[in-house]
Amino acid sequence: MTPIIVAASDSGADAGSFVLLALVAVVAYVVHCLVWPFRACRKCGGAGRFRSPSGRAWRYCDKCGGRAAQVRLGRRLWTYLANTRNRSKH
Repeated sequence: MTPIIVAASDSGADAGSFVLLALVAVVAYVVHCLVWPFRACRKCGGAGRFRSPSGRAWRYCDKCGGRAAQVRLGRRLWTYLANTRNRSKH
């Protein structure tokens, strides 16, 4: 009977370790967004432009406007919160 009791008393993963792991992931993403605020455009793959089928002409990407980069979601959120804080001080 002892193996059944031992197996039944195992609680599995601790909820505190999950919360700590999630907190570490959020802090790492915030630091990542502060250091590297831009990401490659998903539509053009970071090239900023497309070639025509003939290969002679090209046009700028519609999504990024030819900049080949877009601001990350976390950085947009960070900027919004910073601007909200600055507006509330006035």
